[in-house]
Amino acid sequence: MTLLTISDLTVKFPTRRKVFTAVAGADLTVEPGQIHGLVGESGAGKSTIGAAVMGLLDKPGHIAGGTIHFREDAISGRDRAAMRSLRGKKLSMIFQDPLTSLNPLFTVGEQLVETMVEHLDISEGEAKRRAIDLLDRVGIPDPKTRIDQYPHQFSGGMRQRVVIALALCSEPDVIIADEPTTALDVSIQAQILDLIKSLARERQVGIILITHDMGVIADTTDVVTVMYQGEVVESGPTAQVLGQPSHAYTKSLIAAVPRPEVKLARFPQVSYGGRETRFAIEDLARNWPSQPAPEGPLIEARGLTKRFLQKGSLLPSRREYFTAVDDVSFEIRPGEVFGLVGESGSGKSTIARMIAGLYPLDGGEVRFAGDRVDDATGADLTEYRRQIQMIFQDPFSSLNPRHRVDAIVTEPARHLGTIPKAEIPARVAELLDRVGLGADAGRKYPHEFSGGQRQRISIARALATQPRFLICDEPTSALDVSIQAQILNILKDLQEHLGLTMLFISHDLPVVRQMCDRVGVLKGGKLLEVAETETLFEAPESDYTRELISLMPRTDALSREGLTEA
Repeated sequence: MTLLTISDLTVKFPTRRKVFTAVAGADLTVEPGQIHGLVGESGAGKSTIGAAVMGLLDKPGHIAGGTIHFREDAISGRDRAAMRSLRGKKLSMIFQDPLTSLNPLFTVGEQLVETMVEHLDISEGEAKRRAIDLLDRVGIPDPKTRIDQYPHQFSGGMRQRVVIALALCSEPDVIIADEPTTALDVSIQAQILDLIKSLARERQVGIILITHDMGVIADTTDVVTVMYQGEVVESGPTAQVLGQPSHAYTKSLIAAVPRPEVKLARFPQVSYGGRETRFAIEDLARNWPSQPAPEGPLIEARGLTKRFLQKGSLLPSRREYFTAVDDVSFEIRPGEVFGLVGESGSGKSTIARMIAGLYPLDGGEVRFAGDRVDDATGADLTEYRRQIQMIFQDPFSSLNPRHRVDAIVTEPARHLGTIPKAEIPARVAELLDRVGLGADAGRKYPHEFSGGQRQRISIARALATQPRFLICDEPTSALDVSIQAQILNILKDLQEHLGLTMLFISHDLPVVRQMCDRVGVLKGGKLLEVAETETLFEAPESDYTRELISLMPRTDALSREGLTEA
């Protein structure tokens, strides 16, 4: 018996200006034990289908046509009370944003135990034992200790693992996984995908896997549905759709996927429907300040050490600390893209924040163009901040929800005075257009955009100050492959034509291979090795690096049409 049947589904969102159709006549089914992939650009309607199945459409969004059946029962017309009886117990969802889907006032253990006690006939003691086991299965280290911690005490990738555990704990029949591996490194991603595949195989759970990672789709799913602007354009067995795509949009989408086995001169962009965005470097270069390159490295990190308080006490001797970064040293040359990779919690983002001056150092020093900056104050600190910008991993929490997008993008430029006041509106409109949003996006608020679109706003804000050094902390983790191609091409152009220097942090190893000149590998806060990118991928020194590379999702099955090698 088919677990989930979606027939001719149409979802509309009325606004003050018009009625927006997010999904138009979509059809798909999920069989027991089947993993059904759902792919497409940001805003294509993928997450909207998941929300419609769960009865979680944001008002005034509503199902305007079609039906959704769970087994033989129609659920698309049920009220909230009826849907609550299904959610969690029969239908479960892994949400895209782990920060906003966990309650910050409760420990992760309390949230897991409450869910299991509500939906399963077990005691709190048994629920806690199961919760510890589940945290271990999704890759949380020391689960007996971490179960009593709060969401803010976990890294972004670890919070995503907690959300996955929360979705699995009630043993549902259907799981809608909305970008479940977005914030995860390849080792944990492989572990989570193995868990999802074992659920489908052993418990005959039906799964809708929503993702922009075509490698994950190729490795994991049985069938795949491709969406474009709310419509299904192609559907069928995964090997057939990805290996021999018939629709022009599918071909274009697959061509934009970063490949681990081939270095591309540029990322092909999705051109179907006339939506290709061409980036003219002179549009940003004409007023970009030129700086003489230092004789030595632009950035020097020497012996970086950072500890976080894990257990407080009035007596200093009884306090317990967690060492997130342990005596890490490296340098970044002018005009270079230096990559940092490693599993979630290895210290990548902590190092980025230490270099940016957002975290005080517990040891070591940071030098910029030869001058020490980690202890800078006053005018020296302001001057340093004029020349660096950071693109954060989480696009939702890094944008002020009360400000319009044009105010968000202009704020750092106005504060630092990097652009003449009269030129700011035109430059902001230009930046929003260059990152694929269009100048009209400036009149909207962050909540009116998808996760990937919000990340593009963050990138536009970082570029608005005309930085000399750009820290990219997972800049494409929330982006579909088509927009990722646009953004990575922009970063390539900025490096090539403006000599922009970058620290590029990512768990996506194919992207790292395409983007970076040199790469450092972190594990447990320690730097294991630094090497030229091709050397690292072809002849890694450490066993850990070899393991990471072996766990990359394979893209051999993807069509190679439209690729241009470097």
